[in-house]
Amino acid sequence: MKVLVTGGGGFLGKHIVARLLARGDEVVSIARSDYPELRALGAQTVRGDLANMSAVEEAAEGVDAVIHTAARVGMWGPREDFVRVNITATQNLLAASKKFGVRDFVFTSSPSVTFGGGDAVNAGQDEPYPETFLAHYPETKAQAERHVLQAHGPQLRTTSLRPHLIWGPGDPHLIPRLVERARAGKLRIVGEGTNRVDITYVDNAAQAHLDALDALARPPEAPNPGGRAYFISNDEPVELWPWINALLERLGIDPVTKKLSQKAAYRAGAAMEATWKTLRLGGEPPMTRFVASQLATSHWYDMAPARRDLGYAPHVTMAQGLERLIESMESV
Repeated sequence: MKVLVTGGGGFLGKHIVARLLARGDEVVSIARSDYPELRALGAQTVRGDLANMSAVEEAAEGVDAVIHTAARVGMWGPREDFVRVNITATQNLLAASKKFGVRDFVFTSSPSVTFGGGDAVNAGQDEPYPETFLAHYPETKAQAERHVLQAHGPQLRTTSLRPHLIWGPGDPHLIPRLVERARAGKLRIVGEGTNRVDITYVDNAAQAHLDALDALARPPEAPNPGGRAYFISNDEPVELWPWINALLERLGIDPVTKKLSQKAAYRAGAAMEATWKTLRLGGEPPMTRFVASQLATSHWYDMAPARRDLGYAPHVTMAQGLERLIESMESV
């Protein structure tokens, strides 16, 4: 089939593009920046802004399916930026998909769309959206996800995936930020340090998207993900802070031992958010209410629905992924 991948130049997007091409699909990728490495793989690239309907229609015409990974991430910034990239772009893609007869639509969401500040323990698909959100990112991703799931029907089959904390070689965000702060002595254990968290190796997250794409095409009587959202992880929840310290030890970095209570971190995050907003400071605050809550709480999810309806099974274990990550970081 011919698949449009948004965010194809990103960490997850590149892995999805490579897997689609490897199995013989045609791939079109749309992004505001140019990614010659995608053309080298064999993908067609289109320069354009997903908030621009004409650019979206140019990319969507003639494709059979859409995998929408592009997003405005981060826990700080003007709300209008998140609305534009996360909501408006998704609405444009859905409208163009219906206009040009696209059959299947897979949306990359986030478990944060259900995060209200407390623990999520073996949480299932019925986990509700919170009444209030602690940041613009989860709020706008939740709205976008609603649009995607509500668009499901005979004309356009849709599903949403919620991969949790994607990591692996080439990760430009999660692991490098942790390592940088640890090296600088600025990382603190928030809370008691016993919270369990799901994380997802990037190859597994990418494969889940192909699994979802294939599952949408099944007959209605077969297990089918149409109109539903699925948490995705390695299905091996870890104690977050011991796992981080094990990684730091392998890299020759002193472990994190200093602690900060969740309440103190939350208050600090609220104060920093107020300061950044009042003074209009650039960049993200070192701490926010959302980050403080995420670092201190457990959030891991039931993979049974994804296994049943998508045929999803993690192929790279946590131990294997860690070895690959360490090898890639030591070779830099």
